[in-house]
Amino acid sequence: MTSIATASGIVVTSLREWHRFIEKIPNQAYLWLAIVIFGASGAVTRKLTEIGSQNLINGRNPISLCNVLFVGNICALIFLIIIYKRQWNKTTLNQISVNKWLVLTVVAILSGALAPGLIFQALAITNVSNVILVGRLEPPLALALSIWLLGERVNPWEIMGAIAAFLGVALTVLLQPPGQATMNMPGFNLGTGEIVTALASVATAVATVIGKKYLSSIPLGIFTVFRTAVGTVVFFFLAMFLYGSHHFVEVFSPFLWRWMLLYSAVIVVLGQSFWFKGLRTSKVSVAYLIGSFTPIAGVLAAYFILDEVPTLPQYIGGSLIIIGILISQVGVMRQTHRPTAPDGVNSTQVQQVEAEMGFKGI
Repeated sequence: MTSIATASGIVVTSLREWHRFIEKIPNQAYLWLAIVIFGASGAVTRKLTEIGSQNLINGRNPISLCNVLFVGNICALIFLIIIYKRQWNKTTLNQISVNKWLVLTVVAILSGALAPGLIFQALAITNVSNVILVGRLEPPLALALSIWLLGERVNPWEIMGAIAAFLGVALTVLLQPPGQATMNMPGFNLGTGEIVTALASVATAVATVIGKKYLSSIPLGIFTVFRTAVGTVVFFFLAMFLYGSHHFVEVFSPFLWRWMLLYSAVIVVLGQSFWFKGLRTSKVSVAYLIGSFTPIAGVLAAYFILDEVPTLPQYIGGSLIIIGILISQVGVMRQTHRPTAPDGVNSTQVQQVEAEMGFKGI
């Protein structure tokens, strides 16, 4: 009995020491850890599909991109429900009008089903670095739509940064070398994967602007859970319609779920946990700044995980994109100084910060 009590005391003491250690970690460190995880998500996704292609089941890849997206979203949904279950109460839900539910459904389809589906399709036909860099089209496009449709006022720094980022994306697309998945045009080549990524950016930008105009009063928890749930269902039926009922036949494969549990634990649970933890007390400007490093983390992850050496178009376009990001941050830091609040107070700000980050693996 004495030995058991001693062992229990050691365990309790160790847990307390670990808790104190966790509490001493700066909140910004959690944001940086989340960015590293989110940035690596594209490379990890591609690596998983390569592992699946080496372990076919009945001639099919059990870790297909569609299976990764579908199962990953289910795991993300479970995690988000646990995090935000308190916001899903009768009083809060009754305050949301039917029109807002309809708008929320449109946003969920655009950003929760269409955009991720296009991104995963792009990952299948072009390298990860191109998907990451071309995905930076979303912030300047959302900014332009906000100015045009919402009459939003922005400072010159943000406009100059958006123009630089847009030019960087354009050069990344137009300077692509000829390849199997390119459309040859007079004087340049348009990569199919890059075009698909651009379409995903358009869908996400439109969803961001719609959400900014009509859904700013909806708590972030309801917005996020509903978008993930609707996006998952719509994506499932869309894939069934496009590819046939056999497309998800391996979705219950133990081999798939072993890898997806690891993927979900790292990308979904750990990444999202770090992100929410860091957002709770960080300033919006800080979150914007740290989130803007996602493409750099993504390109580095593609290099170390997939051995994707950056090409000349990626160096040229990526440099302009980074310059654009830095210029935009000057404007953001001048006008945004309040802390974020993922529990719903500043949900629109949090959505905009996450839109700046691009693909996060789910």
